[in-house]
Amino acid sequence: MSAPRTGLARLRGGFERLLEAIVILLMAALAVEVMLGVTFRKFGQSLVWYDEIASVTLAWLTYYGAALAALKGSHIGVPEIVRLAPPSVRVPLVVLAEAIVIVFFAVLAWYGWYVIDVLATDTLVSLPDVSVQYTQSVIPISAVLFIIAEALRLPALLAEARRHPTHLGASEEIGV
Repeated sequence: MSAPRTGLARLRGGFERLLEAIVILLMAALAVEVMLGVTFRKFGQSLVWYDEIASVTLAWLTYYGAALAALKGSHIGVPEIVRLAPPSVRVPLVVLAEAIVIVFFAVLAWYGWYVIDVLATDTLVSLPDVSVQYTQSVIPISAVLFIIAEALRLPALLAEARRHPTHLGASEEIGV
């Protein structure tokens, strides 16, 4: 019998399922789009919007996938620095690292919204009815999702930093 999940664990699980659904949907859409593009091109009827939309979809997949990776602790990092640090510095190191990441993504979100405002009159070249604001909204939205992911991981990271180094296995992952 497993222990009951806390509210934070349920929130994290729901957020993870949401990000997974978004990433799966984007992967499926990109696969269908590429197959359509190849098929139409094979028959000499290239889709005029294919290249531009494929680029946008790939960018969206990358940004939303990065937020999912952050939630799972799968982004680029060096957790060994914290694990090998003296116990008295582990928690401050985790807090500093997370603060830097969160501030970076807060700035990205802030300027992302600013850029969206600047792009108010721009449209896609191949689909002039689609605003560039829509395609570029992925930047501030995913930055906020990344901040949420980091905040949801923070309690587990702090708990890991508080543990004695003899309790840490080389293959043990930080997470819930």
